[in-house]
Amino acid sequence: MGNYKHPEVLVSTDWVAQHGNDANVRLVEVDVDTTAYDKGHIKNAVGWNWTTQLQDNVRRDLLGQKEIEDLLSRSGINRDTTVVLYGDNNNWFAAYALWQLTYFGHPDARLMNGGRKKWELEGRPFTTDAPRVTSTSYKASAPDESVRARRDRVFQALDSKQTKLVDVRSVDEFTGKVIAPPGMTETAQRGGHIPGALNVPWSKAANEDGTFRSYDELVQLYQGVGTSPDQDVIAYCRIGERSSHTWFVLKYLLGFDKARNYDGSWTEWGNLVDAPIATGEAAVGTGV
Repeated sequence: MGNYKHPEVLVSTDWVAQHGNDANVRLVEVDVDTTAYDKGHIKNAVGWNWTTQLQDNVRRDLLGQKEIEDLLSRSGINRDTTVVLYGDNNNWFAAYALWQLTYFGHPDARLMNGGRKKWELEGRPFTTDAPRVTSTSYKASAPDESVRARRDRVFQALDSKQTKLVDVRSVDEFTGKVIAPPGMTETAQRGGHIPGALNVPWSKAANEDGTFRSYDELVQLYQGVGTSPDQDVIAYCRIGERSSHTWFVLKYLLGFDKARNYDGSWTEWGNLVDAPIATGEAAVGTGV
């Protein structure tokens, strides 16, 4: 996988085709819902519904430790299972799931480069057959807070020259022209961005086929706007899924060891009383 700093967390469609039947590999398709999965998925893949299975639907928070243990147990996953995630929307939700697995300490979680889109473009087969799954008794680690930014940490970042905030939303969202993309239900009272944030839309890190851009292109994209691997960097979007994609790029492909995902993102910040908001500023980082 080129010069990526941690190429082991990214596998190709060829790798999946060759290893999808391995006993210690569990393929997981993660989509906003399971509509696409039900129409056809990669053989042996289980389906996770991001909307109903990967977040607390009352508190708009991550799953608790028991809930993630239950999900992984039902999916036939052990601590020593290689979990390979892929999905729709250029792996947005798959990246979110990988981030959440990392948060709860799963030792070996990987993304299939290009996601469902790349698999389809290559004309590879899908099936509607349900995978054979033997339940396990998964035990998660205590949460690893080093990969997560909560709002208090974001407030601290406002006064810190050592921390960079990367807003991965579209230019129109960043400037406050729109609060959310058309048709999206999760929204906020106010539009704009966190003061001082850099706007590097997530899509700039992806090729047309859904795969990640080369290491050199990614270096140009992110370090070109003033970030560096030795800094604390916090990525955010609207609900935390696009920023998971960027977090994956920063942490694993570019080696930003202190990269965090602010999963509260704009639906939290844009609704916080007295949270400072900037609008209308020119975006940066929009080209490679």
